Formats: sequence, C-alpha cells, structure tokens
Amino acid sequence: MTDMHVWRSLDEVPSDLGPTVVTIGNFDGVHRGHRAVLSRMAADARSRGLRAVAITFDPHPRAVHDPAHPPVLITGIEDRLERLAETGLDGVLLVDYTLDFAMQTPEEFVRNYLVDGLGAAVVVVGRDTKFGRGNAGDVETLKELGDALGFAVEVLPDAGDTDARGRRWSSTWVRELLDDGKVREAAEVLGCQHRLRGVIVHGDKRGRTIGFPTANLDVSAGMIPRHGVYAGWLTVLDSGGNAASESLVGVRMPAAISVGLNYTVGGESLRVEAFVIDAVDLDLYDAAVAFDLVDWRRPMLDFGSLEALTRGLEEDVSWSREALGISTLR
Repeated sequence: MTDMHVWRSLDEVPSDLGPTVVTIGNFDGVHRGHRAVLSRMAADARSRGLRAVAITFDPHPRAVHDPAHPPVLITGIEDRLERLAETGLDGVLLVDYTLDFAMQTPEEFVRNYLVDGLGAAVVVVGRDTKFGRGNAGDVETLKELGDALGFAVEVLPDAGDTDARGRRWSSTWVRELLDDGKVREAAEVLGCQHRLRGVIVHGDKRGRTIGFPTANLDVSAGMIPRHGVYAGWLTVLDSGGNAASESLVGVRMPAAISVGLNYTVGGESLRVEAFVIDAVDLDLYDAAVAFDLVDWRRPMLDFGSLEALTRGLEEDVSWSREALGISTLR
C-alpha cells in the first residue's frame, strides 16, 4: 500500500505532482468492485511511470442537489479515505461539492480539475459517466476534450467485477444486505466488516443495574443496519481527551452490540450500544470509537421484565462469544 496523499482543494495539489491517471467517483463503501478497478488502475499507472489519483466528493452530490432526500451512505468520509488508500492510489482530491462547483461546464471542469489541476495523461471512467453543469458531459464529450487537451480516455467495461453468482459488486447491493441485517454477506461485498463511527456518550445507565454496562455510540458515520443484536468489535480510535481510554486507543475489543429501541424499558429513541465482553470498569466517555459488525442474531424484543431481559442478554453474550471465536475467558 502506498502512502496516499489527500488534497482537499486544488491549491493543496503539489506543483511537481507529474502526469497522472485520474478516475472520478463517489466510491461509497469502497466495495470490492471499486477496489478491483482502483487497484488495477494504480498498478497500471505505476507501470507507465504515472501517479494514480481519484477525485471524490463530500458531501455527496445528491445531498446538495436534493437536500430534502440525501442518500444513505454506507461509510463516512474517514473510512472512505482509509479504504481508498488500501487500493494503492497515490492521491485523492476530495472536492467540497457545492452548487457553485456544479455550475462548471464540462470543459471548465476538465480544464480546471483534470488538466491544470492534476496533470491528467489518462482519465479512467465508466460508460455511464456524466459531469459538468446539468450533467451535460458524457464519455464522448470527455474523449473530444481529451483529443483537444492532450489526454487519453479509458472506458471501463459495463460488466465490471462480479461475485461467483454473477452479480455485480455495488453499493446498492451492500445497502440491501445491511437493511436485512446480513452483515456477513455485506462484508463479502465490501471486502471488510461494516463500520459505524461516533463518540461514546452518556446513556441512561440502566445496563449497569443488571450487570451489562454498555458504551452508547452517538453515530456520526456509517449506515444504520437492520435493528437488532449483533456480534462485533469495538475499537477506540481516539481518546477524545479522556485519560482513562488513552491506553485503549487502537485496541479491538469483542462486543455484543444492539441497534434499535430498548422496548423492555420503554425506549422511544434509537440506541446503538455495545457491551464489551470480559471488560471491567471501562470508561470510554468522549472517546471516538468504531463498531465493526460481524453477525446478526435477532431483532429487538420486549422481554416483559428486567429479569427476562437479563437472561436474554446473557444468551446474546454467549452467542457473540461463539460468533467472534472467543468462547473462553481471555
């Protein structure tokens, strides 16, 4: 894996970058189809003595053009960039997508970003690529501009990469699987476990009273999957100034994770919380953490009493141990 540079404006792109191979996309989830294309592009660029660069956007263009109906994104921008780096790209230009940006004509976009900004020698796109004001530009437009401005255009085949059953890897497929709670299958398409990110906040602390203290996640990134109980891993990404969690940064801890409403205690708002297995007196408040989901067990239930809830949680933890391969105390 190369050390990928992230530029958040054209001004940050180094003047001595040299000629590049450039591709453009939202890359939500950076699934196995994205990874295959980008890895091949990066390897091909290196064989030609070129740099491999991707242009991606934040926020998502649809969220800007139709703010009342923003798309549900699989990953946040931090995870998108981390996964793009794993493909071997030399750099990513992260464009702040605005209505002003969208008003560029196809030629203005190509001149400003591809040619003058990134020194594109080759531009790699899909057959259905649209760009510029009102999506007026397409592959043929790009080829004409390439002829005029001195870059080649390579068009990806329609079929793309598929799994053994012949279905094309896609972000849509991942969302369908997550909506069904099929996180194992989603991980197959993504090439990694589905991740929720956020900061640990104070909850109602009911779990402590029944022996199951939980870390409550204020989710800032990652698609909320089907409600229910999952086995997964909690990783502390940053202590957030909490000295008690500083020694845990980077540590991956097994957890039983619930997503949804706590019906038994009359919960009326979404909770995403994790009981860290075999942990004692964890203090993760204000820490930035990730929940990586491994498998789905059951929907959220009303157990009718705290006693029945406690028994149910004991079974959830036992199942989670098996799902995570930690059936004995560490």
